[in-house]
Amino acid sequence: MKEQSKSYPHFLDLHPVMKVQGTVRLPGSKSISNRILLLAALSKGTTQIHDLLASDDTMVMLNALHSLGVHWTQEGETQNYTVVGAAGHFPHHQADLFMGNAGTAIRPLVAALAVLGGDYTVHGVPRMHERPIGDLVDALNAVGAQIDYTGNPGYPPLHIKRGHIHAQKMQVKGNVSSQFLTALLMASPLAAQQADVVIEVVGELISKPYIEITLNLMARFGVQVERDGWQSFTIKAGQHYVSPGEIYVEGDASSASYFLAAGAIAGGPIRVEGVGKSSIQGDVRFSEALEKMGAKITMGDNWIEAETTGALKAIDMDFNHIPDAAMTIAIAALYAEGTTTLRNIESWRVKETDRIVAMATELRKLGAIVEEGQDFMKVTPPTALVPATIDTYDDHRMAMCFSLATLDGVARRGAAMRINDPKCVAKTFPDFFEAFVKIKHEDLF
Repeated sequence: MKEQSKSYPHFLDLHPVMKVQGTVRLPGSKSISNRILLLAALSKGTTQIHDLLASDDTMVMLNALHSLGVHWTQEGETQNYTVVGAAGHFPHHQADLFMGNAGTAIRPLVAALAVLGGDYTVHGVPRMHERPIGDLVDALNAVGAQIDYTGNPGYPPLHIKRGHIHAQKMQVKGNVSSQFLTALLMASPLAAQQADVVIEVVGELISKPYIEITLNLMARFGVQVERDGWQSFTIKAGQHYVSPGEIYVEGDASSASYFLAAGAIAGGPIRVEGVGKSSIQGDVRFSEALEKMGAKITMGDNWIEAETTGALKAIDMDFNHIPDAAMTIAIAALYAEGTTTLRNIESWRVKETDRIVAMATELRKLGAIVEEGQDFMKVTPPTALVPATIDTYDDHRMAMCFSLATLDGVARRGAAMRINDPKCVAKTFPDFFEAFVKIKHEDLF
């Protein structure tokens, strides 16, 4: 797979624009792409994957699978891949795996490696070594895995050795990242050959829609999970992953948020294609938040459209279910009348950067009044947006969010923005700025 980073300069200057309009075909979902890749690798049979996301995070997973002996091929220059399943094991029992800053890759893969056993080292970029993984490691070690920390306890890098899993019951905390539960769910069929496995969630489970994605995709690969609400999940013994033969990756609903917000702010209509009423992604509910702010939303099975109906209104809303897309609401708040409150967003603190601190810092550069707490943010827009140089913290969503502040809304005009390190969008959406200037009807450079 080719290197995804664009040949962007060290910064990108974006100018104010009065109106946006057009259609955007979304890249594949990161969450779905990396789950499908791992499930295909663990399955019996060969899987044809269509519309896989082209990004740094999927390249990390593809490279890791290659290092583990899983054979895959890309169909020419397309985003269609063929993965030859390894039928519940990895051919290589020893590997050094670089996982970049891809949480959707490292966490499920660590669980699978721990259950299967071997001699694996797992590491990433410096920020990955600051992102917690202790709750997952504790859950696995408690049932016989042998995972050691080779740096700071509770964080990667890790050394995974051959343990002896006796995983009839596992417990995992649910309040830091839903990816820990996703990891255990995806790995459990590998450990449930002799007896059922029950996974209990300790405390409140955040980001529940992402667990829905996991359960949906596991079922596509032949494994059914019984659940008791959001507190207990049972994987019956004897189930194996079996390739569905062919599978399509939905467009990324989190990426849709930037374009839908653009339509809500600056005229529209903007239509995004690749997600809609039939989507398995929770982030399509971002459109509900825009509707509450006053935007007009229209939705089909595989598309969503947003346009302005007047000045946006401030909202007070719990965003625990869509934390990634919620960042875009913080920018839409700049165009709203009143103070917008985003609640239950503590998971922002353990993402690619501490997003509560980063968002507050950069929003203040634009003149906004921001109140930040451990798990909330309040944004009061300025009378006029101030031109600013935006630092992106090697976080793709920071770069994409703040590009929206160049738009002219009903309540206030956009301002010129300099986006530092624009190439960070390669993590999930390498062509983001090309798509963004297309709806602005401008040239990129």
